[in-house]
Amino acid sequence: MGRVTTRRPVLRITADRATRRPDTLAVEEPLEIRVGGESLTVTMRTPGHDVDLVHGFLLAEGMIGSREDIAAVRYCDGVDESGANTYNVLDVALAPGVTIPEGTGRRAFTTTSACGVCGKNSLDEVRTRTRYPLKDAGTTSIGTHTLTELPDTLRRHQQVFESTGGLHAAALFTPDGALLALREDVGRHNAVDKVIGWALTDNRVPLSHSVLMVSGRASFELVQKAVMAGIPVLAAVSAPSSLAVDLAAESDLTLVGFLRGDTMNVYTVPERIKTD
Repeated sequence: MGRVTTRRPVLRITADRATRRPDTLAVEEPLEIRVGGESLTVTMRTPGHDVDLVHGFLLAEGMIGSREDIAAVRYCDGVDESGANTYNVLDVALAPGVTIPEGTGRRAFTTTSACGVCGKNSLDEVRTRTRYPLKDAGTTSIGTHTLTELPDTLRRHQQVFESTGGLHAAALFTPDGALLALREDVGRHNAVDKVIGWALTDNRVPLSHSVLMVSGRASFELVQKAVMAGIPVLAAVSAPSSLAVDLAAESDLTLVGFLRGDTMNVYTVPERIKTD
């Protein structure tokens, strides 16, 4: 498995001196995802939890709906100049009888660490493709006091961010604030794929009684991934985009932004937020 961090020399300049020293950086490497031996996409990610990432990605794309849809995932091919496996190519074998649904397909471009669902422009496409409509999510709710504690919990568990300052994080919580899983990655969408993929392999999807917390902004692709996994509440420390709010409203997802200190903005479906 590739390294999560690496060291590079840096010139450190302060008000009174300039010194040279090594600096710890988050690793960014390509991961090629194949299905049945055919290339599907390449995403730039931080190595680690790659199998989770693939499960979450395929769920978010509507290609699978449960862990039983995948028969096997294995590293293949990718080698460096010395012949050692780079662990940068994963091939997915779908279970017998499972086919890629109509309307999904292979991407002919690289997905960067900043881009999740590049090229998608239809809100209805996501709302109609999810296997876990949020209108069926039941009566999940979360108190404002519990919500305000999530960013600090997220930050305390960002181990790689502590040493690099260069990773996004996504975490799943119960409605009473218990941390279920957290993943870090240079790409915010990859971090979400990893944590949803963990839930899928642990047979927890649909995540109808959970809250997804992300360390950055709430973009369209993150809302899309939450909807596809059946997550009723998405909270972010920064702003949502206009399209993210539109999709959340269309999909009955509760979207919380600017969750900082004891304040927050609830953009959609405020009925799930209980005032303590």
